[in-house]
Amino acid sequence: MSEHRQPLLMENMTVEDMRAALAATQTVLVPLGVTEQHGYHLPLSTDVHNARQSAIRVAAATGAVVAPPLWYSYSGGELPGTINVSPQVMALMVQEIVTSLAAQGFRNIVLLLGHAGTENTAAVRDLVILTQARLSHIEDLVIALAPVWEFSETWMQAFADHDYHAGSIETSLMMHWAPELVRPDHVEQDDAALAAHMREDPDNYQHVEKPVDDPHVVARIRQRDDIVVGVMGYPEKASADVGRRVCDEIVAGVTALVRKIESEKPRP
Repeated sequence: MSEHRQPLLMENMTVEDMRAALAATQTVLVPLGVTEQHGYHLPLSTDVHNARQSAIRVAAATGAVVAPPLWYSYSGGELPGTINVSPQVMALMVQEIVTSLAAQGFRNIVLLLGHAGTENTAAVRDLVILTQARLSHIEDLVIALAPVWEFSETWMQAFADHDYHAGSIETSLMMHWAPELVRPDHVEQDDAALAAHMREDPDNYQHVEKPVDDPHVVARIRQRDDIVVGVMGYPEKASADVGRRVCDEIVAGVTALVRKIESEKPRP
């Protein structure tokens, strides 16, 4: 097992600290989250925790710096507490953050996605490609887009079992790293038929309609009016032990990614 050290959290560091960090590492982890509905049993900050808590543990294993998390992006949900920022604006913010980090001297920038929204992920992925092109003059720059769930076999199996948003995995993770924010006695679901429909596909929370039925007409999309709770999974199956296992899988996978980038990328 690798040596663990005190994680370098950028928001707690000074200019002097940052100079020392940049002399020791060129790797920075950027947690990307969202402030959105997660049922009655999980906090609005769940996806920020998914990204930031993973990043802190990877930083302890690798010596990388952890940038402050991004709290705002596009959810698509509309229940109270959800703050939607359009995917394009969120992606542009990520581009500016990456550009600023590269200007400071970071050369390995790992964007840790804690929020899986379809529109949000697509926008960030496209902007990362454009940002890499925009910064092509920095020959040794590597930008990685790392959705945390992709590093966990347990989480990916849950997706295969139709357990998605605010379900067993996210609840388990929160029980592991912030149990004081979980309300297990408030686990509720929407109407049984609606809950089952949303477990079929996480985008089934959407109401899609076309004012004119033609393939060229753009559909109107909004959250379904009958959603009250917004859970798309089985939070009643959650446990802190599962959360610990998923956390360990994420940390091991992202740590391996960081080491691969640091050791294998071509030098200018």
